[in-house]
Amino acid sequence: MLAQTTHRGGLRLDAHKDRSTREPIRTLATPARVVLPLDQHAGLPAEPVLAVGARVLLGEPIAKPSGELSAWLHSPVSGTLQALQLCPAPHKGGAPTLSMVIENDFLDERHPSAAPLAQWHTTDPALLRDHIARGGIVGLGGAAFPTGAKLSRAAAEKVVSPPSADDTAKNDRVRTLLLNGAECEPYISCDEMLMREHAETIVKGAQILLRAIDAARCVIAIEDDAPEAERALRAALESAKDKRVHLRVIPSVYPAGGERQLIAAVFGREVPFDGLPADVDVLCQNVATAAAIARWIIEGEPLVRRIVSVTGDGVTDARNLEVRIGTPISAVIAGCGGYTARVSRLIMGGTMMGVSLPHDDLPIVKATNCVLAASELDLQQRSPEMPCIRCGNCSEVCPAFLLPQQLHCTCESRT
Repeated sequence: MLAQTTHRGGLRLDAHKDRSTREPIRTLATPARVVLPLDQHAGLPAEPVLAVGARVLLGEPIAKPSGELSAWLHSPVSGTLQALQLCPAPHKGGAPTLSMVIENDFLDERHPSAAPLAQWHTTDPALLRDHIARGGIVGLGGAAFPTGAKLSRAAAEKVVSPPSADDTAKNDRVRTLLLNGAECEPYISCDEMLMREHAETIVKGAQILLRAIDAARCVIAIEDDAPEAERALRAALESAKDKRVHLRVIPSVYPAGGERQLIAAVFGREVPFDGLPADVDVLCQNVATAAAIARWIIEGEPLVRRIVSVTGDGVTDARNLEVRIGTPISAVIAGCGGYTARVSRLIMGGTMMGVSLPHDDLPIVKATNCVLAASELDLQQRSPEMPCIRCGNCSEVCPAFLLPQQLHCTCESRT
């Protein structure tokens, strides 16, 4: 994976997304058994609320938050809670973690709590935030931070002033929602396909989030290498006719999708090194998170499924699948025609930030945005380390605008 060009604050990398975006999103059949790790959220593990042997319905809460930094967990199928046991988990690199195992009866009987919130437009923002949290929503860009906690923290920040008539006015500091559609990691295309096919759901999620945090405006940021997604979003915004929601196209540079880098690129604001986006009046959410919120509020569906990019030279039919949480990765690979003879490595995520997996007997979790079945063609051999000649290239591409060559010299002088 070679960098094609450099860009101030990042790299233009080969995207490797053509294969997985040729066909529409396909829904994968539900498996006979789902495995749901209790700690698949960035924070504390959830606590089971059902006993082994209990009858479970689709969308039923099966584990509750154990603290602020935890999230609800819902059953993605109807059936029987077969076991509560240690199972290998992909976000742990295959290490065992306490999980709930549900046997699927394939009836998809829906739990009564999985119901729409019809009056969300007039619901008190605090109650709306609590309801979003009860949907088990987490950040779907990979971090899996509980969305309810993030919204509550953002809402606690003081709103400085209302927006001016000129949305681009630099003197107005307002609480702003930023939806991250800058999918800069190579191979991952689940957000791009979501924006292409479900742009109106993302916009609806943006409107719900605006009310939940009492924000004045929303910016949806996407990269300039996703023209079909851009067209779909512009059409959805035109249909919604909501002047609070805007689209911003930024250069396709790695790591433009990083929260701090994206805020700097879109608003020209630097998040303090020891601070949070709320310190510069911004709340950042992934576009898939916004869509999940819309499905929960409008359709009454908690977070029980997500889109997963299944790609790499090691899989026969690279594409994006809509998958129930807890589905075995082996079933996901089988749903894409199985492995090719060239497969050499399995990764959850992309080639830059992905987690290497020991085998495919692991479940899809909320943070699984990509399953990369890589061959040697996908994995570039690391070049030998060369001595620093102070050329300055590293400072040109550093996303944090550091001076690595100066740091290198400082470290050498101390030794």
